[in-house]
Amino acid sequence: MAKTDLEIAQECVLEPIDKIADKAGIPAEAIEPYGRTKAKIDLHAMNLNDKEDGKLILVTAINPTKAGEGKSTTTVGLGDALNLLGKKTMIALREPSLGPVFGLKGGAAGGGYAQVVPMEDINLHFTGDMHAITTANNLLCAMIDNHMYQGNELNLDPTKITFKRCLDMNDRTLRQIEIGQGSKVNGIERTDGFNITVASEIMASLCLASDLMDLKKRFGDMLIGYNMDNEPVYVRDLKCEGAMAMVMKDAVKPNLVQTLEHNPVLVHGGPFANIAHGCNSVIATKTALKLADYVVTEAGFGADLGAEKFLDIKCRFADLHPNAVVIVATIRALKQHGGVEFEDLKEENIPAMLEGCVNLAKHIDTVKQFGLPYIVAINQFVSDTDAEIEALSTWCKENGHPLSLSQVWAKGGEGAIDLAKQVVELCDKDNDFHVLYDENQTIEEKIEAIAKKVYGADGVEFTDEAKEQIARFNECGWGKTPICMAKTQMSLTDDPKRMGAPEGFTITVRELRPSLGAGFIVALTGKVLTMPGLPKHPSALDMDIDVNGKIKGLF
Repeated sequence: MAKTDLEIAQECVLEPIDKIADKAGIPAEAIEPYGRTKAKIDLHAMNLNDKEDGKLILVTAINPTKAGEGKSTTTVGLGDALNLLGKKTMIALREPSLGPVFGLKGGAAGGGYAQVVPMEDINLHFTGDMHAITTANNLLCAMIDNHMYQGNELNLDPTKITFKRCLDMNDRTLRQIEIGQGSKVNGIERTDGFNITVASEIMASLCLASDLMDLKKRFGDMLIGYNMDNEPVYVRDLKCEGAMAMVMKDAVKPNLVQTLEHNPVLVHGGPFANIAHGCNSVIATKTALKLADYVVTEAGFGADLGAEKFLDIKCRFADLHPNAVVIVATIRALKQHGGVEFEDLKEENIPAMLEGCVNLAKHIDTVKQFGLPYIVAINQFVSDTDAEIEALSTWCKENGHPLSLSQVWAKGGEGAIDLAKQVVELCDKDNDFHVLYDENQTIEEKIEAIAKKVYGADGVEFTDEAKEQIARFNECGWGKTPICMAKTQMSLTDDPKRMGAPEGFTITVRELRPSLGAGFIVALTGKVLTMPGLPKHPSALDMDIDVNGKIKGLF
């Protein structure tokens, strides 16, 4: 019986974190240990400004399916493989959210022999960043309600408070709630709701900030809601951005851990990609680029969400210039995009796999539109047949797509040596990286650019509510920002059931939300929820811990 990811991780004898730091070139005085195997990095104790940036490699994927794609696993395995080739390489990843850990997805630190460890810590409380974000978010909410209770000097309209509370857990019952009920001493009665922490604007702002003072400014720029005259009110008007930043003083520091092969990894920040921008922090990525010759990072879900936001939002704000893109796919997932039911994916089906390649082709097209070189990485499963692999290789060759077969789940870094060699060659090529739209275009034009160029839509429809919001945002001067699309990850469309690469569809924008601290406007489509619910059989039901503290069932 094959070992689980958790069993593999638990068998690893981890190196002390100071040894990993030394390997990464981080001085001892910059390390703040959280136990033996994880640490915060104090960037004030380092001088990285004079160092040249390394090469930046983005790992993305096709639209996810139940079959699994292995984007994080490929990211980790590729980083290990580059180190095996003698290339000084660091990996930069997002922090997992507790909601999905206990919900449907389970843990998130790679898989098999391409994992980041200590896996249990990373998936649970880690270094407390998620708790700090939750606290800063809810401190603001408490200050808002207290301000109204204590006299409401800012004349806030209780019916127009837009900033919600948050919790790092899937809990559908908190999406819409009534607060302040009962006695008057319980505060102003009003409707409120919760987002999951990784959908909080605090998280998005952390991941786009350059340092703590920039984060404090971003907090001040956040919208609280509107006053009785329908004028916007910001956090800086409430004057609590300093206290919020104080809560975040340690969370702003990137976290250092290691792979199973003892290579350095920065794990920092974790906004959802189907709601927020789906990338680890700018601070972590830029730190890694100064410390290593190659940096491998990933963006959430498929290229239609994570990669588009990484390139159009993160790279725009942080002045990052990627050198290569790895597009991950599996034969199982391609068959599902080709119409095969999940239960039948182990059966050889070359026609369905080739039919599903239309989804891969669209994501390749998206990466090419950004002017970046790419390679397709096929994350191999034991059920893949030689005939299927040969047919997919032929399809890639006939269509001019470079390809590498990845076996990192079973072999770790050794399973991605070919991929690593090809990535090094791609990084040496000049590229014409550019964003897909000008942020000075209208809100409608920017959304249409994403929908048409990335999703393949014919156009965009805006609900009456969305049209009113756009007019209001323009009046307030918020229109000249990038767009962060909130869309299902399962499809190129806003309908999660439409797989492959549909044609002849429109995207419906039902609502827009200003994330002024993050610096973008969120456009909500379909039924994307900012507070997920638990499934009928949550992963938590399969988890346990024994008398010795050994965890079971985490992944």
